Amino acid sequence: MKGRVLVIAGSDSGGGAGIQADIKTITALGAFAATAITALTAQNTLGVHGVMPVPQDFIHQQIDVVMSDIGADAIKIGMLGDSATIDTVCDALTTDVPLVLDPVMVAKGGQALLATQAVETLRRRLLPRAAVITPNLPEAEALTGLTIRTEADMRAAAAALLAMGVPAVLLKGGHLESATVTDLLATADGIEAFSAPRIETRHTHGTGCTTASAVAAGLAQGLSLRDAVVRARAYVRAAIAAAPGFGHGHGPLDHSVTVDLGRLST
Repeated sequence: MKGRVLVIAGSDSGGGAGIQADIKTITALGAFAATAITALTAQNTLGVHGVMPVPQDFIHQQIDVVMSDIGADAIKIGMLGDSATIDTVCDALTTDVPLVLDPVMVAKGGQALLATQAVETLRRRLLPRAAVITPNLPEAEALTGLTIRTEADMRAAAAALLAMGVPAVLLKGGHLESATVTDLLATADGIEAFSAPRIETRHTHGTGCTTASAVAAGLAQGLSLRDAVVRARAYVRAAIAAAPGFGHGHGPLDHSVTVDLGRLST
């Protein structure tokens, strides 16, 4: 086991996304996961049926006790819910280890997971602190105000996010309707596209959480950002292809796919 990742995110009772997906992903890639839970959700493959926020002082305490003892080589942030939680997390984080921000706003079934008024707080307080952000297209639209319908639109949105002070953007293109899925990794050095054939399946619940946590695990283990992204994409594709088919809606991935396939190389 190599690399410590502190995950700050919400819990998914269905096990496909959130803290549960984060822990599975980080473990499957050979790193150690610690957590600070921001919210509890009653959730399954059909959607989010209830949300219970965690008190702000307890979120702060979770972060404090993990960082003061175990520490972290990277931090992954997922569901935060509202402005108060964003402020609490920012105030609690005094470390300069790489921070991977997955700007979770809407669940796979369409339920809002971030208050509309909190988007500006996210832009102002968290984006400048992130080493990389991993938005999907609806999240990138919310952050930039742009409409994204083509790869050219994706490139414009990635550039706009970089202009907000983010050093790197992994913009995921799965929401575009095409036979090929293209993700963009944008940094000050330019934009690199990664493309692969789309896997036709409804079992994609938790792909965003899984991707961000896989990138965080790679950074915690000393991989370059590009190598962490390449490995993360390979892991997510393998996990989608091996999805167990659970549930009646958007089913979970097979996060344990590395147990069968062995370590994925960069």
